This record gives sequence, structure tokens and C-alpha cells, in this order.
Amino acid sequence: MKKGTAIKGIMVFFITLLILSGCGSDPKNPPAGTTNEEQQQGQQQNQEQTTQEFKLADFLAYQENTKYYYEGHGNEYASYTTYVDYLKEDKVQLRTNNGGTEMVRVLGVIDGKLVQLLAQGETYYREDLTQSKRLDPNGEVLLMEPLTKGTTWTLADSRKRTITNVGMELETPSGTYKVIEVTTEGKDSSFIEYYAPKVGLVQTVFRGTEGFEVDSVLSKLEKNSPLVQTVKVYYPNIDDGKIHTTKLQVSFNTNDITKLVFEKEFKNEAAKHGRLIGENVKIKSLYLNQDGRVYVDFTKNLVAEMNAGAGYEAMILQSIVNTLGDYYEVDEVYLTLEGEPYVSGHVEMKKGEFFKVDKSNAVEG
Repeated sequence: MKKGTAIKGIMVFFITLLILSGCGSDPKNPPAGTTNEEQQQGQQQNQEQTTQEFKLADFLAYQENTKYYYEGHGNEYASYTTYVDYLKEDKVQLRTNNGGTEMVRVLGVIDGKLVQLLAQGETYYREDLTQSKRLDPNGEVLLMEPLTKGTTWTLADSRKRTITNVGMELETPSGTYKVIEVTTEGKDSSFIEYYAPKVGLVQTVFRGTEGFEVDSVLSKLEKNSPLVQTVKVYYPNIDDGKIHTTKLQVSFNTNDITKLVFEKEFKNEAAKHGRLIGENVKIKSLYLNQDGRVYVDFTKNLVAEMNAGAGYEAMILQSIVNTLGDYYEVDEVYLTLEGEPYVSGHVEMKKGEFFKVDKSNAVEG
């Protein structure tokens, strides 16, 4: 990893004269005879010009359908990948996988601040959290206007965070970026972050006691790369009376709606097992609720297009419940038909009654 300096080397005198004569005075390289006050004014003008190149919203503009690869040193989890789950006008949802866990974060711009609105660990399912009721507008402030050197604020844990450089060039394996440097000072450590407009976070450096250091740097941007998840799907087999499983590689592009992806997969016919829902059936809503249960609402034609006897209907329902329960890692699923409890000629659920995930009758293949 190589880091470029914030200011390029001073030009030799005769080149400076050529530039000055052709382009007017350069506030970074004042001509001889310039007073200290004039130099300070020129430096201030140059910083203002540099700052004008940056807008807070630019640091929220991560690249969609792009996989970010970070190369790390100093810790086994310093290397990781980041994918943009959702990219909205005022928010972005990022998914980070460091080989040990997956974390989802939601960032947003509020009142001249780039704020981490949500940070949720162990999140292996994909769901749009940009509208979650758990978003905290008073979350950790990552950047703050004015985007000028010296802007300082204090975090909730009493650490001090400061913009320590603006417009410096940072060289990384993925390219050279003009960045904002942000330094967070703790009691016995410091943490430096580098943000590039239209890209996002490009490098972090953690420095602790006794020379301990961990750094992560953006090494590659893989464009047109969807998020691929392995999903175990359950299917009923009427011939042996068992529920069979198969693992599918399911792709999600940025801003894809999870319920529509599952709806499509449920309609696909698996070899020897048929499909889980009819061609005209829709999933109206699908989400993990705060009570730790999955809620899924189908259109009423789920029953009509199922056209199954009591035993086979029970197997289809159990397959749907097991698939969703496995994906979201829950034990209960609330399955409804256009907001009403599931009712058919064979099954009658009461309001608030949940289907239980049951894999006792499941076999692979």
C-alpha cells in the first residue's frame, strides 16, 4: 500500500513563473514579495476552492452492483468485502463480510452530517432496512460540514473526530483518489479514515499502543457484480411423502426487492419436485419482524392455484415455511392471505397463529 502526500512537491522557480504568467497567481505558490497576510488569504482561497469540489452527498454515493474488496494487514479480519444492498437518494445500505460475520450498516445525510443510522451484526439475510423504525438520526457522525480541515466533533463515547486533511491524493491498489482524511482520537488509540467522493470509504488505519496497527485499503472494485447467496429451498415430494431440499445460488442486484426474488424462485420448477406457488401468485410482503418471526403475505390465489389434497397442501406449506425460516434463521413464520389468516378447505389458521419450522421430515436432494 502506498499513500500519496497531501500536497505535491514545490515547483521549480522558472516553471512557477511560466504558470503565473499564463494563468495568474497560484495561492499555493505566491510570487516573491507577497506578504504573510496575502499568503494566508491565498491558502484560504485555495482550501475553499478544494472544499467546493466536495459535497456531503457525494460521500453517500457508493457504486451500485459493485463489490468492494479491501486488503487488510495486522488482523485476520482486516480484509473484507462490501456490497451495496440498497442505494437511495438520501441513504445507502452496505453489507460487509470479513470472513467471520456479515454486518449491515445504513448511512444517511442529516442536517449537514453523514450519520451511521444503523449497524446490525450477524445479518445473513437480505432486507431493506433503509426505512426501518430502528434508524437512529442521532447515530455516529462519520463526516460533518463544513468539509474543511479542522472541523471537529465529539462522539458519544467521548472520542474526538476531526477532518485532518481535504483534497489529498491517496494511492491505493484500486486507483488514486482525492480524499477527505478523518482522524478519531481515543485515550490510547487513533483511527484514520479516508473517504473519496462517488466511491465511499477507501482506507482505514487503526493505531494502538506499542506500535500495534491494522489497516484496510480498497484493492479492487468489481463492477456488474451481484450479491450471490446460497439459499436452501424445500420442496414436497408426493411420491415418498418427504420434503426434499436443494441449494440454489440466488443473485441480488442493488435495490432488488427480496420478496420478488423469492417469488420468482418459488415459481421455478425444481427437478422432480415441481414448484411451490402457482404462476399467478404474488408475495405481497415479506419481512423479519422485531418479534423474531418472519411475516409473509400471499395473494389469495395461492390456495386456488395450489389445487392440492390435504396431505400435499400441508407439505407445500411446510416447504415454504422451512425455506423462509431457514433463510432468516427463525423458528416461526406468520403466513397470511392478503392480510387474513391462512384458510383453505384443509387448513384453518387463527389470527396470530404461526406456522412452525419443522425439518424432521426433510431429506437432501
